Amino acid sequence: MTGHDAQTYFLVALRIWGAQAPPSPTVSRVAPPATLDQSALAGGFGGGSPSEGSVTGYWRGWRVRTALRTSRAREGDIADEPRLFESELNLDFTWSEEEQALRAELRSFIDESLMPGWTHLDRDLPDQATLEASLEFCRGLAQHGLLAPAWPVEHGGRGSSKWAQVVTSEELRSIGEPRGPQYTNVNWIGQAIMQLGTPQQQEKYLAEMCRGESMWCQGFSEPDAGSDLSALRTSAERDGDDYIVNGQKIWTSYAHVATTCFLLVRTGQDKNPRRGISILLVPMDSEGIEVREIPSLGIHHMLHEVFFHDVRVPVSCRLGGENEGWNIIRVLLANERTQVSAHEQVDRGLNDLVHEAIEAGVDTDDPRFWESLGRAASFSSASRVLNYVAIQSWVDGTADYPNLASVYKASGSEMGAEASRAHIDVLGTAALLETARGDHQLIAALEAGIGGGSAEMQLNNIALHVLGLPKG
Repeated sequence: MTGHDAQTYFLVALRIWGAQAPPSPTVSRVAPPATLDQSALAGGFGGGSPSEGSVTGYWRGWRVRTALRTSRAREGDIADEPRLFESELNLDFTWSEEEQALRAELRSFIDESLMPGWTHLDRDLPDQATLEASLEFCRGLAQHGLLAPAWPVEHGGRGSSKWAQVVTSEELRSIGEPRGPQYTNVNWIGQAIMQLGTPQQQEKYLAEMCRGESMWCQGFSEPDAGSDLSALRTSAERDGDDYIVNGQKIWTSYAHVATTCFLLVRTGQDKNPRRGISILLVPMDSEGIEVREIPSLGIHHMLHEVFFHDVRVPVSCRLGGENEGWNIIRVLLANERTQVSAHEQVDRGLNDLVHEAIEAGVDTDDPRFWESLGRAASFSSASRVLNYVAIQSWVDGTADYPNLASVYKASGSEMGAEASRAHIDVLGTAALLETARGDHQLIAALEAGIGGGSAEMQLNNIALHVLGLPKG
């Protein structure tokens, strides 16, 4: 995958999807028109119920013309690009009525309940006020059945389709993720407990999650085990009815407010490092746990080191079988990578960028203005398609889901970089003020290439498991 341009990711999407019937339910999403004009200023980039005449045209029925050419407008060589395919692929994306109603309900709740002035900076929960605001917001979501609509009714959800979870993620990510760490509860930790938890664990944790009162962190990465989690060394040695845990986790988000840690530990040794990993659900007030903040660029109080010094954890806190954590980890990581809806945040950020440009007196007649926006929008569109391909695999329960999640994750790094470039191209140095959306987008793009598995590791996965390339 050389070049890493928008066409590359579209090609991967088309190769994976082939000429299959479109997923159902699916979504009418944003796609780049051949030409952008100023009439687009009236609309917007984001998902859901788009305005007519939006910046990217909002192709209501997604029509992917497989004579797509590369987005190398800057080099002026579009006319010389060969056709990629000789046929035309039509994919019809529409939300179901239930999902459209859910999106409208979420937007109404957000308008009524979000803390005034909430921004992307508050997502980090830097102080007690934002923590309380996040908890209050989540309790309200829960009371309206909006926190975990895709969960089964018996666990506190509505029993809606998995696509309802995508709707929820898109709407809340786009406004600065006011759920704080509780999005992890809904998107992957709670699902793991449903799948592997004992009746006692499900009763204890799931009800609290569905009330919007549960704060978790996940103890995954270590100083020598980041994107390659199979190298983790934090140990849990059996001592009667307890495990004795020793080790260190790093880059642990929300450890300062979490009450429970979803902790990966090594309980056995094997030639295959993926064997011998177990999952413990560890109370964060356990004796021997030390939390230290990691000062980070553009992130306020969210990232931490967590040290475990002879921490005694009951065996009853183990999730699933001993030494059998790796398979569930793969699915958890896929959920983490696909269900943060970064494409929606980028789309709406581009929409806001148009309005900021107008207010700043930017010359919107300059074709470079539209070129920069259009290029960023094309990357976002490609990434969105790949997200929905992966989500459909999750819905269908196919074995390809973790690999397709890697494709989306890799595309997100490129998408974030292009969106950052668009902000700087349009607004100049004003885009880099600490409180500016462009500054946040730039930092988010840097994070996207590292957090949840580095971009390089995702490309390795794609090469091996999607494209079937040999090692070496």
